[in-house]
Amino acid sequence: MRLSMRQFSYAMAALCLFSAMLLIWMALQTQESTLAIRPGVQGASVPDGFSVWHHLDANGIRFKSITPQNDVLLITFDSSAQSAEAKKVLDRTLPHGYIIAQQDDDNQAAAWLTRLRDTSRLAG
Repeated sequence: MRLSMRQFSYAMAALCLFSAMLLIWMALQTQESTLAIRPGVQGASVPDGFSVWHHLDANGIRFKSITPQNDVLLITFDSSAQSAEAKKVLDRTLPHGYIIAQQDDDNQAAAWLTRLRDTSRLAG
């Protein structure tokens, strides 16, 4: 009886470890991507979020959010592929004079730390 209880304990520990590794892997696979649109000339304004939404929607490109921040318009996507497609569309459809840069989150550890810090701030 004692041997089977020990085997059960090892099996449960292995199952927990496998589950934790699977959850971490899944979290790392969901990598958001952001486009930042800045005016290329000093004193110019960022494009209107509604016009950007219209251009993306007309081309079937889905996004998570459009947020003005200081002198930058940030557009968040679920993946780098969506962000790259959006960059092509916006390069083609927005008036000249805007700098459109793709900002992928390559440092996953920094992303996790940021998420943890943001969550802890909400709790307190």
